[in-house]
This record gives sequence, C-alpha cells and structure tokens, in this order.
Amino acid sequence: MDVVSLTKAIADENLKLLGRVKGEQVLLFAECLDKAKRIFCGAQGRSGNILRCFCMRLMHLGYESYFVGETVTPRIGKGDLVVVLSGSGDTICTVEMAKMARSQRASSWGIVGVEDSLLGKTLDGFVVLPGGTKRGGAKGESLSAQPAGSLFEQAAFFLLEAIVLELYDRQGSDLDALLERHTNLE
Repeated sequence: MDVVSLTKAIADENLKLLGRVKGEQVLLFAECLDKAKRIFCGAQGRSGNILRCFCMRLMHLGYESYFVGETVTPRIGKGDLVVVLSGSGDTICTVEMAKMARSQRASSWGIVGVEDSLLGKTLDGFVVLPGGTKRGGAKGESLSAQPAGSLFEQAAFFLLEAIVLELYDRQGSDLDALLERHTNLE
C-alpha cells in the first residue's frame, strides 16, 4: 500500500470538491453565526462527529454553542441558530431539528450534499457541498474512490475549519482569548 499516493488522492478529491463551493453562501453562513444569540449544532453518524468539532471551535471562539442531544443543551428559541450537516439531506432526525427551529422562531442553516433534498427545502439557508452521499454520487455520478459519504464528511470538516478561520480573523485572531476558553481538564 502506497500511503502517500492514497493520501494525495484523498486530498485532491477534497480540493476539487471544495472548489465547487459558492463563497457567497459561506459568507452568509458566517454572518448568521455572528448574529446568532446561541448556536445549536446537530447531525447524525459521522457527520455528527464532524459537526461536534465545529461546535467545540465555536465555543473556543466565544460563541454560546451546544450540540443537540447532549444533557446540557437548553431549549432553542427566538434569535438562536441551529446548524446541521447532512450529505443526503434526508436524515429524518436532522430534518426535524430544522423544523423545530422554525417552530421556535429560530433560524436554521446547514451544509448539505443535495440541494433539492428535504433538508435543503426546510432550511433558511445552506451551503451546498455536492460530495456524494452514503448512497453514492449525485445522479449516479462517481465523485470519489472512497467509500460513499467519506468525501462529503472530509470536505465538510475542511469547510467548517475554513469558516472557523474566517470567524477567528473577524475577531482579530486573538490566540490568548481562544486558549482562555480551551479546556484545562485534560
């Protein structure tokens, strides 16, 4: 096994996919994050793990952020934002989070792999990351040599890290402030 070649192939797939992301959608998402009273992140499976990383970084940046389903997550309400992540856009639990946000007069944004999915139609806004889903590529297109869903999840991680850098830059890139909010119980 040639690990360097495999790693390069994975990196190349991610760069190609991220090149398809619309920058204006990302900037609108960052503005919504900045304006939110509180931010609630929620997703299932591997997407949930990726979004947990983002939720933690939001906390490090000083946002009041929670991951949906944790015991310390409060009620969502007016002025709050729910952020979801779904490659397929049809994960029922995730769609229901967006519906609950709307019923509580909160906003909803997401990163979706399928623009015209049920989730895409439910959200107030979204960034499209058409990296294929656990069921394969969009409209039968082969996007990756990796197992289905992996490219979307990897690219979502990179995209969310780029958003963290954008927010960090907007705040003046104050590493001391970020580290002050970093855990010391490890």
